[in-house]
Amino acid sequence: MTYNARHALTLGLSAIAAGLLAGCVAPSTGPREVRADNPSVTYNYRTDQELLQASQNATSYCAQYQSIERTSRITSNSNGTNTAVFDCVKSPTMTVATTATPVPVQPANDLYLPHRPRTA
Repeated sequence: MTYNARHALTLGLSAIAAGLLAGCVAPSTGPREVRADNPSVTYNYRTDQELLQASQNATSYCAQYQSIERTSRITSNSNGTNTAVFDCVKSPTMTVATTATPVPVQPANDLYLPHRPRTA
């Protein structure tokens, strides 16, 4: 067997082996989303003032995600504190309505009319 024939046979067998191996592996369907959560932040607090501060902190935290804070849940703890969970949610798209400002129109007698010399 010549070198070229042996080389062709080796390449052919390699291609067949690769095809058989590829048939044994399950085809990839790509990544699957299993769970998606908005960013969230949790605070423990005792007083209403601390809850207000937690809400303000959550607003700052969510801003980095171009989101606004929304209170997800508040629970009471056995040690007398409360836990507040804030979710960061995308703010609804705001549509700004514009109104046309009327342009004042001068009456015809106030318009500039070229001066015509009088004829006698």
